[in-house]
Amino acid sequence: MWRGRVTGEVPARILGMPDDRQAIAKRGRRSKLPPNPAPYEETMPRSQFSRLSLCAAAIGALALAALAITPSRAAEGPVIIPAPTLDAKDADGIQTAVLAGGCFWGVQGVFQHTAGVVNAVSGYSGGNKDTADYNLVSTGRTGHAEAVEIKYDPKKISYGKILQIYFSVVHDPTQLNRQGPDVGTQYRSAIFYASDEQKKVADAYIAQLNAAKVYKKPIVTKVDKLDAFYAAEDYHQDYLTLHPNQPYIVFNDIPKVENLKKIFADNFIAKPTLVNKAKVTN
Repeated sequence: MWRGRVTGEVPARILGMPDDRQAIAKRGRRSKLPPNPAPYEETMPRSQFSRLSLCAAAIGALALAALAITPSRAAEGPVIIPAPTLDAKDADGIQTAVLAGGCFWGVQGVFQHTAGVVNAVSGYSGGNKDTADYNLVSTGRTGHAEAVEIKYDPKKISYGKILQIYFSVVHDPTQLNRQGPDVGTQYRSAIFYASDEQKKVADAYIAQLNAAKVYKKPIVTKVDKLDAFYAAEDYHQDYLTLHPNQPYIVFNDIPKVENLKKIFADNFIAKPTLVNKAKVTN
């Protein structure tokens, strides 16, 4: 399936989102939520209005049908890639990986459906604490990338497997400072390493994939030291699960979870590990 883009504006009432969360609308090319329209004042005969309503409903149904029969236009398909030849050594206790790959809604959503992941939190990395704010990060001038902090059990999933899922179904690592319909350095592809071993594994895997020419273009993923991670605002957490019918999620992110299930069946779990229910021991 191909990454699509959502155009036009989607009324907040369609998404079931409270007014105090409408700041989420200012997400670059993500769907924008305008203020709720003023109450309708009848200015035409009721019968004429009813006919127009029926026509609008019919057009809407046709549009939905067209989307249903052309899913390949929704999101970019996954790339089947080999596992890394170099992986992190076995370790005790919960480990941390921080990855950026476009809008964090989808990145978080995929890893919340990944076995061995005990928590996946949307947030910001690459900038400082004072600018770790959604509205500021959205300007593209803070140095932050929308990122996800992944806490995982290395006895159930390795760092290398997490990177394989990241490069295969989470995002397109050949897109520079953008991901699908979202444009800006805050949507860049980046791996924030927490140890020298993670850096070594990430660098080696990128070189391996480039040498194998599994993509039509070179990988542009940056491998940067993790200085800090700042959790995003509460209304960003568990977004894919809480808003599965939001058009942006339907077109761009649900296909990623479906691809995880299809390609990494042994690593897929149907019930997501949500932030508000996660239990992290360390």
